[in-house]
Amino acid sequence: MTPERIEEVVHHYAVIGGRSPLNELTQRQADALIAQLGRDGVRLPVYVGMRNWHPLLTETLTAMARAGVRRAIGFVGAAHRSYSSCTQYRQNVIDARAEIGAAGFRDVAVTYVDDWHTDEGFIAANHRHVVEALASLPEAARERARIVFTAHSVPTTMEGAARYQLQLHASARLVAERLGRANWALVFQSRSGRPGDPWLEPDVCDYLRAERAKGLEAVVLCPIGFLCDHIEVLYDLDTEARAICEELGVRMVRAGTAGTHPAMIEMIAELVELKPDACAEGCCPPPVRRKV
Repeated sequence: MTPERIEEVVHHYAVIGGRSPLNELTQRQADALIAQLGRDGVRLPVYVGMRNWHPLLTETLTAMARAGVRRAIGFVGAAHRSYSSCTQYRQNVIDARAEIGAAGFRDVAVTYVDDWHTDEGFIAANHRHVVEALASLPEAARERARIVFTAHSVPTTMEGAARYQLQLHASARLVAERLGRANWALVFQSRSGRPGDPWLEPDVCDYLRAERAKGLEAVVLCPIGFLCDHIEVLYDLDTEARAICEELGVRMVRAGTAGTHPAMIEMIAELVELKPDACAEGCCPPPVRRKV
């Protein structure tokens, strides 16, 4: 990361209060999952492991090994697959397992739930939050408002970028269909890296400017590519995109992320409960689950 980019990120954190709420929000999801599993009669410990801050994956896997855990079901907190949203995290888990093994701890085998970007719970949670956002608009603007789904951009050359875009489109389409809305779009945000490198587009801010010139009056931003209201949502949408909408005279409201919506937590519990006994990666067939 360049010094300029570091300064930019520092500014973003300063604007949202100096810290990201990601850890706290993720722990709330874990606590809600424990409660849901309990209601379902399933007694399983739930651990949180982070890639860039404590509890780091190595710390979490060490705690699991010390507690006697030998097999685990992994749930990566990203609905849409790409290298950065999925594969990189799985590699981090592999590296952490090697690290705890080198430190003398027994291995914790991890197998993962299957794709869930079109599962009922994820779609229902996003649908409900868009409905709530629409309701907060004046009635005159409500029907004209466009639903704009956003997700983190990735380089077009990144492994899995095409699948990532297709899965995002599938999720957005299902939410829009449930809303009964044909007026929607999928855009991207939060790109970094070298300016000349191709990333998935359009950028949300560029999109808002271009569409305002074509008559866009109101917009609901739905961060469907994010599960929690962390910095990419709190700054890139709530601060930067909102400022552009105010400048352009576009009414904007932002829908909540899936977070701890009951439908989302019930879905995670179902994924865990339907998973066969956790074993080595790749040996478990995907469960048959409800699709929208």
